[in-house]
Amino acid sequence: MISSVSGRVAAVGRDYLVVNVGGVGLKVHVPAPIIAQSRPGHAIELFTHLHVRENELSLYGFLQEEDLALFELLLEVSGIGPRVALTILSKIPADSLQLAIAQEQVELLARVPGIGPKTAKKIVFHLRDKVQAEIGVAATPVLSEQDAEVIAALTSLGYSVVEAQAAIQSLPRDEELEIEERIRLALMYLAG
Repeated sequence: MISSVSGRVAAVGRDYLVVNVGGVGLKVHVPAPIIAQSRPGHAIELFTHLHVRENELSLYGFLQEEDLALFELLLEVSGIGPRVALTILSKIPADSLQLAIAQEQVELLARVPGIGPKTAKKIVFHLRDKVQAEIGVAATPVLSEQDAEVIAALTSLGYSVVEAQAAIQSLPRDEELEIEERIRLALMYLAG
């Protein structure tokens, strides 16, 4: 119904923007990265999804059509509503999320607040084939149990899931390192 919104940012809320479109302020819920870069008065164009409930109409907006498509895919999973889907896209960038789903990285999804292991498995189960076909990735799990432990350690230290995953990718693959050594090397990578 409302596929896009163009206008000026009138206000920035905790998880939404008010976009002034032709004298009308529309409240559009957006992922955290968009909130971080938005300032009142700046022009913005968002691709939107209108979510209709019995007593409420809510707009959800994204800078890229691909992000909107992934948001709408997440809504196809039973038990995933727009708020949860928005939280997922706030914590994990769309390309990383697609890769995590395609490669069945349940541990990565389960680290998002409000998503437990059961829901993460449900997301992977329902969306794996669609995402694999779209991005052309085979289902080869790349996270070992050790990798999952390193990600857990790094996220408990305050690093994001994406930063932890990048640190994992930087670790040497041909060597069998102890968990402590893997965490040390990952921290060195993150330190710069």
